[in-house]
Amino acid sequence: MSVLSGVKVLEIEGIGPGPFCAMLLADLGADVVMVQRTQSPGVDTDFGDAAIQHRGKRSIAVDLKSPQGAEVVLKLAEQADCLFEGMRPGKMEGLGLGPDVCLARNPRLVYGRMTGWGQIGPLAHAAGHDQNYLGLTGALWYASPAGTLPFTPPTIVGDIGGGALYLAIGLLAGIMSARSTGRGQVVDVAMVDGVAHMMNLLLALRASGYVEPGRGTSLLDGSHCSATYRCADGRFVSVQPLEPRFYAVLLEKLQLSSDPDFSRQNDPASWPRAKRRLAEIFASRSRDEWCKLLEGTDACFAPVLDPEEAALHPHNVARGVFSKRDNLLQANPAPRFSDSPPPQGMRVPKRGEHTHEVLSQAGFGEAQLQSLLACGAIAEA
Repeated sequence: MSVLSGVKVLEIEGIGPGPFCAMLLADLGADVVMVQRTQSPGVDTDFGDAAIQHRGKRSIAVDLKSPQGAEVVLKLAEQADCLFEGMRPGKMEGLGLGPDVCLARNPRLVYGRMTGWGQIGPLAHAAGHDQNYLGLTGALWYASPAGTLPFTPPTIVGDIGGGALYLAIGLLAGIMSARSTGRGQVVDVAMVDGVAHMMNLLLALRASGYVEPGRGTSLLDGSHCSATYRCADGRFVSVQPLEPRFYAVLLEKLQLSSDPDFSRQNDPASWPRAKRRLAEIFASRSRDEWCKLLEGTDACFAPVLDPEEAALHPHNVARGVFSKRDNLLQANPAPRFSDSPPPQGMRVPKRGEHTHEVLSQAGFGEAQLQSLLACGAIAEA
């Protein structure tokens, strides 16, 4: 039995972090019903068969703008542990599906709201994306070396780290509270809040002097021993032996233990020359050659792989980190539990594939379903 078996999640179709959160909950065994629109809204949400973020869910297609469609969602909310949405503030209220209405139908419901800027504040109604939330919170400041434009990998830090994961934690914490108190509540998840919260370790390092206010002036973001380097074949490797004992391993492997250019690891004045030297050294061999020398040692080394390469790396293969289904590369569920294997055979559903099944289980009779289909309030795949 999976760890979230029996947990009923109602997801209102959205983009980015919301669907990812629902995928994570489905990966852990929750029964996730995804309320999609009766017709595809376009590229923002419709990835077709490549929608990994929809795997393991059941899909129903509902016209949320119709009173009958809204009533369908309310009926499902009566039986759900949580419902969440990722619309701009006020949108769900306009559809008659705001938290007050839903909680009136199910006082134990946990109602999650996922936005970039939050439900209140001067920017609450403005559009935004991952890099914007990182920029406003200060997280983007340390994202790239001094003299370069700050940028981070798309979607991972803001959308997923500050958004989807905080939504998952908030929903599960709310469900635990509701099960002990009998009262549900609204969970306001803003990516700016999550990103700012994730900065607390960095803020502690800054306050204690381990990270300087300026970009590229600290051991973590400016030194030769916390960097990536280009190899002879144009590929890249990463090194980050921050601790002296690990730094010594790197120097020993590179035959630099007695080289004066590398004797002052924590002296910023020595970093530019040491970095140039390491750039020359790593440029002298291919990435695979460096892997043979350094991978698996305490030099804190790893190659920089593209996703297809990562799926074939022996460590990831041994752990079963990635898999392919219908030739679609995807990462397998995480984290892992010793006594609760993840659900098997998780696939991407067709839009409205489970409409009849889900609504029948929710108590809708056949005559009601046919009436809803006839008026366009629901649709089937």
